[in-house]
Amino acid sequence: MIEITEVWVDSLAPNSAAIKNGHDLVKKGKFVELHQSEDQQVLFGSCAGSGKTPYMPSADFVHPDKPVMRCTCPSRQFPCKHVLGLLYAYVEGKLFTSSAVPDELVSKREKAEKREEKKAKEISEGAVAKPKKVNKSALKKKIMAQLEGLEVLEKLTHSLIRRGLGSLDTKELKVIQDHVKQMGSYYLSGAQIQLRKLYLILSSDGDAENTYTVAAEQFAIIHAFIKKGRTHLNQKLEDSELALDHESTIEEWLGHAWQLSELKEAGLVISQAELIQLSFISYDDVSRQEFVDVGYWIQMDNGEIHCTVQYRPYKAAKLMREEDSFFEVAVVPELYLYPGDMNRRVRYESFAARSVEDQDLSQIREYAAVSYADAVKKVKNQLKNPLGDPTPIMLLHVDKICTNEDDRLFITDSQGETLELQDIMEDSTVSLLRYLSEENLSDVVMLVVFGHQSQSGRLRVQPLSIVNRKEIIRLLY
Repeated sequence: MIEITEVWVDSLAPNSAAIKNGHDLVKKGKFVELHQSEDQQVLFGSCAGSGKTPYMPSADFVHPDKPVMRCTCPSRQFPCKHVLGLLYAYVEGKLFTSSAVPDELVSKREKAEKREEKKAKEISEGAVAKPKKVNKSALKKKIMAQLEGLEVLEKLTHSLIRRGLGSLDTKELKVIQDHVKQMGSYYLSGAQIQLRKLYLILSSDGDAENTYTVAAEQFAIIHAFIKKGRTHLNQKLEDSELALDHESTIEEWLGHAWQLSELKEAGLVISQAELIQLSFISYDDVSRQEFVDVGYWIQMDNGEIHCTVQYRPYKAAKLMREEDSFFEVAVVPELYLYPGDMNRRVRYESFAARSVEDQDLSQIREYAAVSYADAVKKVKNQLKNPLGDPTPIMLLHVDKICTNEDDRLFITDSQGETLELQDIMEDSTVSLLRYLSEENLSDVVMLVVFGHQSQSGRLRVQPLSIVNRKEIIRLLY
């Protein structure tokens, strides 16, 4: 039986309401029976519901990294509140009597085991999953349509620039909106996002000078996208296999949604990885018309900072489980890496959890960059790519946090180099530092997000988390 913690159970819940409802079932004594199988791999019980017949939730840990949750209730949420309540009851130390697993569960378990045995047999016999066949004719037509869409996009941007940003009116803004819709017909979802960003910038009521500066940067991004996208698509047409680019992010910019099988085939998978989440944020991305849940994690064997990203489209947001903060170590059997540079996106299908220990904190601290000059050089190389993430994340060692005569906050390294702390994201964190004790303001490790200030040309950093010798203090979670 794996270690079950409240944090781990929380991470399974589809939303905060399910967490509350699961706890309430335990508090109100709704569980009529609580049992554990003799081999301690299955938790099951019965829970009073709205009808005469109690519901039968269960959690099968025969595969600890991929537990199977079941319930006889009609809920469309997974796992339902009855399964969550069952797990919370176990976490709270409620009495689970040893009992034989019900026949219905035994039958389902046997079927699952047979499927696993069949898969194992196929692997042992050298059976290889047939790669998904690519309809090259259809793919070529799609590429040609994308190239045509890039031409349309280029003509639009040239027209807008020739007219001058100061002369753009509601008519031109309407043209941009119309082109956002057109890009969908050309299979260019990335172009849709970037054009929508441009529209939002130009239609804002902010300071005109700042608006034009940000708009010029957005035009530069769109120009780079057109140039790199066209080069990539033309090269792909020359390739008889029409192969995907597994090195850069251009495929995602062009709208490709990576499948785990594609990442695995490209060798972008790590076995038995351990991750600790250092920060988490959810936000509304109007340009994508999606809610975005982002977790920043450190890979414990090499110190790389990765991110997990979940997109919840407006239309489907109510039906999707919102991600949340995770405060333990995620032990991942297979970690899939997306193409990219710093802070690569990662995904995993299953995980087990263990508690964060002192040695984990020591290891995290060892990975922090001690020289700000070297860190800034790495960030600047990232920012040279217009299609790269403009807000890279790094782990820095902080010799001390100090203020100047204007009461502005800075972090310093052991060589005396400084970086100014400023809020970059919507959520403010810099002001929170003033509430921390002195021991958390020196000889600590800080997870920061870098941002480039266009008008001053300077880099600034915003603190996300602080790691001292005893704990991880999250400023965003």
